[in-house]
Amino acid sequence: MSGETTAATVRRSWALDLDARTLYELLRLRVDVFVVEQACPYGELDGRDLEDRARHYWLAGPGEPEPVLGCVRLLKEPDGDYRIGRLCTSRDARGRGLGRQLMQAALAEVGDGGCILDAQEHLAEFYREFGFEPTGPAYDWDGVAHLPMRRPSR
Repeated sequence: MSGETTAATVRRSWALDLDARTLYELLRLRVDVFVVEQACPYGELDGRDLEDRARHYWLAGPGEPEPVLGCVRLLKEPDGDYRIGRLCTSRDARGRGLGRQLMQAALAEVGDGGCILDAQEHLAEFYREFGFEPTGPAYDWDGVAHLPMRRPSR
C-alpha cells in the first residue's frame, strides 16, 4: 500500500475545544504507535495535552466517524518557543506523506517563531527537511534514542 494516495483532511483544535471522542482517538493512536507498536511502556499521557495553549492537529480519513490517520501536538513553551511533539501516523496510513502534511500544518501556525522538538534519532533527516538542526547529543528516552532539535526564529 505504500505510495497509495489517502484522502485526508487536516483538522486543528485547541485542546479545550476537543470533543471527548476525538481526544480519545488521538490518544489511542499515540498509545498504539509509541507504546504498543514500538514496545516502549512509558507514561504517554504527560499532562500537557489539555494545556490552555496546546493545539492538536490530526488527519481525518473518509468515513463516519472519520478515522484518525495521524496526529501531532503543538505546545507553546514559557520562553515563547513552540514545541512539536507526538507526531505519528497509523501503521496502515504510512508512506503517503501524511507526516509531512501534519508538519506543514503545525509549522504554518509557528510561522517565523522558534520551534523545538525531540526527534526519534532515526527520523532526524525527516525533521531536517523542515529546517530543524540538532542542539545536543542523542539521549535515551525510555529505551528509544532521541535527538533534541531546534528550528530557529526566522
